[in-house]
Amino acid sequence: MVDRDFYEAVKKGTTTVGIVCSDGVVMGADSRATMDTFISSSEALKIHYINDGLAMTIAGGVGDAEYLVKLLKMQDEIYLMEEKKYLNPTSATSLMSLILQENKMFPYLVQLVLGGIGKTNYEIYNIDPVGGYTKESKFTSTGSGSLTALGYLESIYDAGMSTQEAAKHVAKALKIAMKRDSATGDGTKIVAITRKGFKDYTKEEMEKLLK
Repeated sequence: MVDRDFYEAVKKGTTTVGIVCSDGVVMGADSRATMDTFISSSEALKIHYINDGLAMTIAGGVGDAEYLVKLLKMQDEIYLMEEKKYLNPTSATSLMSLILQENKMFPYLVQLVLGGIGKTNYEIYNIDPVGGYTKESKFTSTGSGSLTALGYLESIYDAGMSTQEAAKHVAKALKIAMKRDSATGDGTKIVAITRKGFKDYTKEEMEKLLK
């Protein structure tokens, strides 16, 4: 059994956001890393490219999260060699779920969001530290600033919104979270995944989104 303190540790230190759109998936995160009340980094990478149709956000322990990112990328390469195609969100989530469930005695201090192009539509999955997962049909958020971000996303979500529109809302949700959560802050990273490709928004593009 994992105690309450474990989940509190996983919750702290970030805000990540994912939205399912009419033409793709948009994911975003801040770049602040904390150690209790100490800001240990302002350049933490919390969204990771897995392949052209798949990305993963991380929250929680940095070492555990980075190990899982490397493991998923390696499994994606093996899957490509064997099956001649990349992992999609469903298969990648199943794999991560099994890995996390097999380590319940010494669980990874992470909360993950996997999103991208599914077999028939666009998908986002929220995965907890012991392998439980939920397929989110609209949006999701993780980390200590997630409640603030979710409140904003709930008020603006429209299933017909485009990735360009969603990117603006992701940027605003993160900005709002930064104002209310001291463990969320510094820079912002936003990516969009559509059938046209993987887009990583530049700093200049993100500044325009907030105007």
